[in-house]
Amino acid sequence: MPEHATHATPAAAVIYAKDVSRLSAFYEGVAGLAIMHAEAGYASLESASLQLFIVAMNPDIAARVQIAQPPVPRENTALKFIFPVADIAAARQLATEAGGMLKPASAEWEFNGYRHCDGHDPEGNVFQLRMRAG
Repeated sequence: MPEHATHATPAAAVIYAKDVSRLSAFYEGVAGLAIMHAEAGYASLESASLQLFIVAMNPDIAARVQIAQPPVPRENTALKFIFPVADIAAARQLATEAGGMLKPASAEWEFNGYRHCDGHDPEGNVFQLRMRAG
């Protein structure tokens, strides 16, 4: 392991959002992250291994971003977050209730000891859930 790396500091990621509170609630429910701090325009969510920051988009950019109902997945991005869950089927229901979507069970696949499934959040950001296979 590189000298500058440490297990005490979790990995972190940022999602820029039009609706910070809606996305915070989505990832709290679907990915099992705990909301540690929330205020207008910003939220911090955590698990033991990840901090997820949801930050309001710049108003000029947000005005140009259109989110269809239902949201259209933004599949042409270079990154995709993968969140561990205990049960993909249960998370699928939670995602739908929270305004997002997971692909159907027929679209799941196994790789490297995990069962995977792609989906998108209420703003169309694509993510993946995985659970231990078997």
